[in-house]
Amino acid sequence: MNPDQIPQLLKQVSYADPRVLPDDPDEVMGLAALWATVLADVPLDFAIHAVGKHYATSPFPIRPADIADRWRTTVRDRMTRHTDPTPPADPAAYLKQLRATRTAVATGQAPPAEHKQLTAGPAENVARRLENVGRYMPDTFDQWRPNRRGRLTNGTDPLTVPCPYDACRAPTGQPCRIGRRERATPHPSRTEAATSHQAA
Repeated sequence: MNPDQIPQLLKQVSYADPRVLPDDPDEVMGLAALWATVLADVPLDFAIHAVGKHYATSPFPIRPADIADRWRTTVRDRMTRHTDPTPPADPAAYLKQLRATRTAVATGQAPPAEHKQLTAGPAENVARRLENVGRYMPDTFDQWRPNRRGRLTNGTDPLTVPCPYDACRAPTGQPCRIGRRERATPHPSRTEAATSHQAA
């Protein structure tokens, strides 16, 4: 906002709050100079809008700092939502375009370019690795992977032998236990014992 616009702004303020304008013309000039310094970066239309917003919610006289704070908050919000354009090959052209775009967004002449979401998906090797996250054995050991009851896919049933684990000692046909609770799968030593028993 240039100094010539400050009297117009102060007149708008006085419509809502006559206390802002002093009676002495010299004081008015000093007040205008102060407001021009504080609001040098704020556009006139934004300042007038900010005055209306202030008096819609506050009975206190508006200060130039109130308008400047509202302007900084607005600019910060716009720039947070903005994504800079893809740079051209020429660095000088990119910097020129970057300055022009950011200035336009900050002053409200252009809307923020919102962040774009990735749509291509992960690379093939990444997708393959993600499929294996959380698996306790690779696919090459499928024949040794127990099902829910502990039966291995090669036909061995660990419940056909007693559990040799000292803290369990579950008898044949009974599931392994942890304390008083049943385990979802047999202890590994029981699985090994059942495999050895079948091989023998």
